[in-house]
Amino acid sequence: MSLESALAPDAVPALNVTDPSFSITSTEVHDARERSWYATTPYGFAVLRYDEVGHLLKHRNLRQGSGAWPALNGVTEGPFARWWASWILHKEGADHNRLRRLMNPAFSSKVIAPLAPRFQNLAAELVEGFQHGESCEFLSEFAEPYAARVLAIMLGLPEDEYPVIVRESNTLALALGVSMRNDMPKIESALSNLYAYADAVIADRRAQPRADFVSALTNATLPEDGRLSDIELRDAMVMLILGGYDTTHRQLGLAMQTFSRHLDQWDLLRERPELGSRAVEEVMRVNPTVRWVTREVLEDFTFQGLDLLAGTTIHLYTEAAGTDPRSFDNSFDITVERQPHFGFGGGAHHCLGHFVARSDMSEALTLLARRLRGIRILPGQSWLPDSGNTGPVRLPIGFTLSD
Repeated sequence: MSLESALAPDAVPALNVTDPSFSITSTEVHDARERSWYATTPYGFAVLRYDEVGHLLKHRNLRQGSGAWPALNGVTEGPFARWWASWILHKEGADHNRLRRLMNPAFSSKVIAPLAPRFQNLAAELVEGFQHGESCEFLSEFAEPYAARVLAIMLGLPEDEYPVIVRESNTLALALGVSMRNDMPKIESALSNLYAYADAVIADRRAQPRADFVSALTNATLPEDGRLSDIELRDAMVMLILGGYDTTHRQLGLAMQTFSRHLDQWDLLRERPELGSRAVEEVMRVNPTVRWVTREVLEDFTFQGLDLLAGTTIHLYTEAAGTDPRSFDNSFDITVERQPHFGFGGGAHHCLGHFVARSDMSEALTLLARRLRGIRILPGQSWLPDSGNTGPVRLPIGFTLSD
């Protein structure tokens, strides 16, 4: 069956995700979810309901769908193309399993949990730096330095060099945009600079191992898998810098947006800091920075009456799934234990750094709730498009600073 014939039923909604005004969290998308578990888009199919997203994330006939992004933009060779292809996210089968087995121990709670007090102290330091006591530009004054310095702590880089991580990560993130090809000289320069940082840290830990994250990564070895090479290590470390910085600082911004609409929950988090981890999960359920997870069909198969052909792209809508009334009520409540959200993906490609992100965001939100009362979004905000990966670019917030 052709793609066109699969789309024939009039009941199947169509979403024009290429329209600049399209919003993945819009009433249009939520109404489409009530009509059908999937929709058609210029990019392929969009899956809108919780159960179907959960099943397809783990389906054996689907693979991670973002590996072809550089080639789609005319970038098929050079340092960036090689680095992109090296990501564990873009590996399948034995290659993926080997890298994941070797890298998993470095991302374990045993390694990350001892860093929690440093994350909390960092959050407190940044809040103390708010100069006016009634407002701040949340991205530049808190979220960006917090996410970048967390990475510096983990990677053993000097914390006062965090602006380098911000600058180079923001430049490298241009690769996620449609102007990638034109931006490639800047992107590859940023990649080279981050490689230099990674190489220096790897050499240091090879010579003088410590009880830290990078040492655990550099010394990872298994009899059946050998060890990570220096090239694999630096590729992974730069991937961590980009992924950890970009998603964390924007997710923190989205958290402030969400809590500004639910001040009763913000007050509750101040009164019950033990709910910090639950707060992260609830925010990521209803307002994730990763708005969709991409998969590609490996072999033809039929799912709930829909024929899916090899090569077809499928976008699994995380926000639509996380707010699906078939699986969740319409409340935002950090005291409720919910079914898992899909903000970290799922299946074989579930985010390797999810524990890091959960830990540092939990510490940040708990401290922010204690110190900032009555948070509100002020004029002057700007946002990335509400599709793919999204979040604030600029987020002025008002508050009352408390002890």
